[in-house]
Amino acid sequence: MPEGHSVHRLARQFDDVFGGQVLAVSSPQGRFAPAARLIDGARLATSHAHGKQLFLGFENDLVLRVHLGLYGAWRFGGDEHFTGASSIGAPRKVGETEQGPDAESGPYQGPPEPVGQVRARLVSAHGWADLRGPSACEVLTPREASSVRAKLGPDPLTAAAGEFELAKGRGTAVEHLRAARAARKEFVSRLAGKKTPVGTALMDQAVLAGVGNIYRAETLFRTRLDPFTPGCDISARKAGLLWDDIVSIMSDGVRDGKIITTRPEHRGPGPLWPENAYYTYQRQGRTCRLCTSAISLSEVAGRKLYWCPGCQRRAGARPGGT
Repeated sequence: MPEGHSVHRLARQFDDVFGGQVLAVSSPQGRFAPAARLIDGARLATSHAHGKQLFLGFENDLVLRVHLGLYGAWRFGGDEHFTGASSIGAPRKVGETEQGPDAESGPYQGPPEPVGQVRARLVSAHGWADLRGPSACEVLTPREASSVRAKLGPDPLTAAAGEFELAKGRGTAVEHLRAARAARKEFVSRLAGKKTPVGTALMDQAVLAGVGNIYRAETLFRTRLDPFTPGCDISARKAGLLWDDIVSIMSDGVRDGKIITTRPEHRGPGPLWPENAYYTYQRQGRTCRLCTSAISLSEVAGRKLYWCPGCQRRAGARPGGT
């Protein structure tokens, strides 16, 4: 499943290449057709990400909400004026990255014939975007969209989104700084109220929006937290440091288009991606980059959990916190 950094990249791309433009919206597959007609011919006014969900606001006061889920992906293309990634989403091969401009050769003739099950197609004068396989794709009123967002926890990329908004001349530095501080404070409070292990809480989108399996494993290692420690047992100071680390590595993901969490001094020989990208994720049985322990793997709440029993040990607990 695409993690939050990918959805924020999507929001930026939609803002850059479709913002302020009138869009033709259709559903080649047909499943989204009735809702597509509600925003067909409307101008895209806003593009925001909250965790793993994308919200596109149109000037007719309606909002397109998309959650990619496990298999959803957007594909883009256009003429020489349309620049951006050619695809963002899932499924993703290890090491695959979003491509650069996907300009078509010769005069632009509009979008190609739909390939596969295209749930939604958005077309501007210079480019197009096709959506396939999302878990959610619906048109909402602003009130309904706000209700969806209200159920989500704080987004670690609030600060990064604020920087992007400032670069676009929207809002003030003080406003965005306040929003980032409020998000941090909210996360610390929500984690303190969870008796479930922190490794489970980080995947709860009502506690923290946008973190998936990779970021969960990597930030817990980087902050030396036993994933089985109850959230309520983590001090406010440590919870704040955990938030700060998540903000840091997810912001890097927005910039780079891929998840790389290792520090330069902890990388071994071979290519950075994917061999040296992670500390624990999918490294079960291999030696920890910082100690002599082997990386462990368990299944928790139906998801694979990776951790180092040597580096991530609670005082007085057995390795792995079990």
